[in-house]
Amino acid sequence: MIGKVPPNSKEAEKSVLWSILIDNDAMVKIAGFIDATDFYDTANSLIFGIMLDLFKKWKNIDLVTVKQILEDKKKIDNIWWVEYLVDLTNSIYTSSNIFQYAQIVKDKSVLRKLIKVWSEILNYWFEEESEINNLLEKSEQSLFWVTQNFIQNKLFHIRDIASDRYNEFSEISQNPEYYESLKVKTWYKSLDRLLGGLKPGDMVILAARPSMWKTALALNIAEHVWANKKNVAVFSLEMSKEQLTDRIICSSMWIDGKKLNKWELDEDDFIKMWDALEKLSKINIYIDDSCSWSLLEIKSKARRLKMESWLDFVVIDYLQLISNGWSWWNSFNRVQEMSDISRWIKSLARELWVPILALSQLSRAVESRTNKEPVLSDLRESWSIEQDADVVLMIYREDYYNPELARSDIPWKTEIFIRKNRNGPIGTITLNFERKYMKFIEIDTQHGDDHGWGNPWS
Repeated sequence: MIGKVPPNSKEAEKSVLWSILIDNDAMVKIAGFIDATDFYDTANSLIFGIMLDLFKKWKNIDLVTVKQILEDKKKIDNIWWVEYLVDLTNSIYTSSNIFQYAQIVKDKSVLRKLIKVWSEILNYWFEEESEINNLLEKSEQSLFWVTQNFIQNKLFHIRDIASDRYNEFSEISQNPEYYESLKVKTWYKSLDRLLGGLKPGDMVILAARPSMWKTALALNIAEHVWANKKNVAVFSLEMSKEQLTDRIICSSMWIDGKKLNKWELDEDDFIKMWDALEKLSKINIYIDDSCSWSLLEIKSKARRLKMESWLDFVVIDYLQLISNGWSWWNSFNRVQEMSDISRWIKSLARELWVPILALSQLSRAVESRTNKEPVLSDLRESWSIEQDADVVLMIYREDYYNPELARSDIPWKTEIFIRKNRNGPIGTITLNFERKYMKFIEIDTQHGDDHGWGNPWS
């Protein structure tokens, strides 16, 4: 063994670094799988450590950002570093294979650790003065160290978890305003009172039958979020970006939607619209109306937005239109596919550390019942949506099932059932829907009318 080079693959190490430099999303596939200590080459280890640090801070990873940190660390005091980085970007690998490259790096790292451990064990065994039980104990501990570091998901003792939670709650109590600002408020006081706001990492389901104004309510909530200087991303497959923008303009500036759709705007309407455009230009809302979605596409776009412009809230309209990309499997088991999508969205909410409001259709089973108020079992195509969600909201309108009651010139009472709230109470709130403005207004149940809040922009 003396004189032999430890197992390594500089080619695989450089392939990992190159993949990340040309494709920020490549890091998503390997973060948590390998770290800087898995790299044999010192330069590669240093560069990957910088990349991983940028990734954890939601910053872009490219030649410029890595070079800047090397300079700040006084590690780029000669032209060699610059040439090495440029050489990485001129390679001919493909970033789609990054996990295979990382697997090679990880395997070589484990082999080096095993060699190191076995060398130590051999030294123990030559210590004849030691008791055999002590030698066996040392050998077992050394091997356990390798296996424990190879396994990604470790078991944590409750004392360590409790200690961390104590420190977190202590910090929250000392900075209550900051931690309160991390929550996303819906604008509807009765809903926020029950939910405590939408918390980072929450998967919130808003479900209803078609034409129950799910999208309108989601946009109303999002409107308040971006009006409070938070960044919002809306992924919509059902409506175009132009239709969504029209709804936002109607709702935020109280412009009659019918007049907008028929191109019958008067001078006052154009003044309102100009005011809306001026305000919308100063806030951060991003809309994606791609014709087809895959899980990877949404995740990639959301992660890129988080890194480039930050992100506080995500709306997905709606779950049943998403594909997991396995077309050959979809036609055989749609329920399993929806289960995968549901778990994936919950995972994305935790990774991005933002609440995700995902819209969902309800099954037709509700139509066949005498009592048509929706319940959790009505969630369409998958029981796992109910299981994975932190909050499930369901919309119910009496006029939907009794069309003779419906009138377009009056606000309509709409009940929002909180059917699940993982960390709080369930209940029902009542909203009025101003149909021509596509806007939900909260009803003051004590005084019999809506709150006089008007516009969240004001």
